[in-house]
Amino acid sequence: MKKTNAMRILESAKIPYTPHEYPDSGEHELERGAAEELAAKLGIEASRVFKTIVMRSESKEILVFCQSAPHEINLKKARTAAACKEVSPVKPAELLSLTGYVRGGCSPLGMKKKFRTFIDASVNECDSVYVSGGQRGLQIELAPADLIKACDAQVCDLVLEA
Repeated sequence: MKKTNAMRILESAKIPYTPHEYPDSGEHELERGAAEELAAKLGIEASRVFKTIVMRSESKEILVFCQSAPHEINLKKARTAAACKEVSPVKPAELLSLTGYVRGGCSPLGMKKKFRTFIDASVNECDSVYVSGGQRGLQIELAPADLIKACDAQVCDLVLEA
């Protein structure tokens, strides 16, 4: 298995993790349920998979949000957490140049630059969580506290209530 930037960052910080490879179809449209399908491939609860969503504020600041797979991000809560008037997802075509990652392989760890990162509070309800390992077909399992530390993240409520 080829080492990714995400893995190198965890190793340099001496943070234990377990990589998990899974079959990747190569299709990464913004569809509901993609992260849940990934959880099924890994045989884990979808609530343990945290998807990475990169957004831009009205001041053009890039922000990173991690949300549990079964939930959508509440944009009002995201704006409040980041102290911004507006946030909107970056265009898929911009993802690689901004982060160094492609859609379907975007990790909150090891992006080209350090961006403010926010992780939904449900992370603390899990013994371990899964985030993208930095390439399609790879997830990294680690302890929630280690993810928060490695991302220098702020934990907050981001869930869009049904």
